[in-house]
Amino acid sequence: MMNYVDALECSEPGTLRLVRRPVPLRGPGEILVRPRRVGICGTDYHIFEGKHPFLNYPRVMGHELAVEVIEAPEGSGFASGDIAVVNPYLSCGTCIACRRGKPNCCTRIEVLGVHRDGGMTALLCLPAANLVRSEGLSLDACATVEFLAIGAHAVRRARMQAGDRALIVGAGPIGLGAALFAARTGAHLTVMDRDPERLAAAAAMLGNVTSITADADAEARIADLTGGEGYDIVLDATGNLQSIQAGFGNVAHGGTYVLVSVVKGEISFTDAEFHRREMSLLGSRNAMAEDFATVIETIKTGAIPIDALITHRTSLADAADNLPRWAVQKQGLVKAVIEL
Repeated sequence: MMNYVDALECSEPGTLRLVRRPVPLRGPGEILVRPRRVGICGTDYHIFEGKHPFLNYPRVMGHELAVEVIEAPEGSGFASGDIAVVNPYLSCGTCIACRRGKPNCCTRIEVLGVHRDGGMTALLCLPAANLVRSEGLSLDACATVEFLAIGAHAVRRARMQAGDRALIVGAGPIGLGAALFAARTGAHLTVMDRDPERLAAAAAMLGNVTSITADADAEARIADLTGGEGYDIVLDATGNLQSIQAGFGNVAHGGTYVLVSVVKGEISFTDAEFHRREMSLLGSRNAMAEDFATVIETIKTGAIPIDALITHRTSLADAADNLPRWAVQKQGLVKAVIEL
């Protein structure tokens, strides 16, 4: 086996470089894997741009992974050559969140590619418990599971059900994932984004969905669509502070607001209006094992348009040039993947 592997490192905000690192050594209970597909996430763009609130540099990014097993311990249930999805949230198992069955918000969580080095590398060691079986899924499909699970988790957190009026703000990959699973609940779905091209892509994937362009006329359009009442459930997946703050005004009395994206800085809202509506405000972080299972089973039914979601491809070496470009040039971009 080789003595070193290539990895794409974000050395500091705005700087990506291909580096060589020693081959990782597999520890007890770990599996050595070869990443085969790495989805480039909004988190990765934020890391590159220096906008992520939970990060220290340098960092090898990448947490949306389809991997091939190279070496696995006996009893792990995996063998060399197996293809798997990766749950990139490494939890401690003992903190208050873990004890309450919420490892997705573990107090000592380590997310691959954020708190510890991730999958933009030729070889990686992972705890066996963080590999998810993916029989019947293509490499491309495996690489979409994590970001779709974030959307599925947000919809589950919202307790969305048939007949609800639901607004998804942000039609990037996370928002699209939330919209795909929101549509399956039978809710009356509206998607809002400032990019007409993204709205068109969402409409093509979702079919029966209402679109709103996030412009000066958006408030009037929302009032018209809801009879001035607002939405029972609003999910924000924009990663934009101004959008998140504006979203409070779109929630109906007795409604629920779910913040899926993460931003730096403080969010403010009018307390009296918040109480007047008895609004429920929820954070939705990462995803859980049941969300991964839901996504995998849904993909197997053919209900998720994988080919429409993955629009751009690159190699590990070329990603050093392409990722910075895609961070600003979004035309036609839904999801980019690195192929190894």
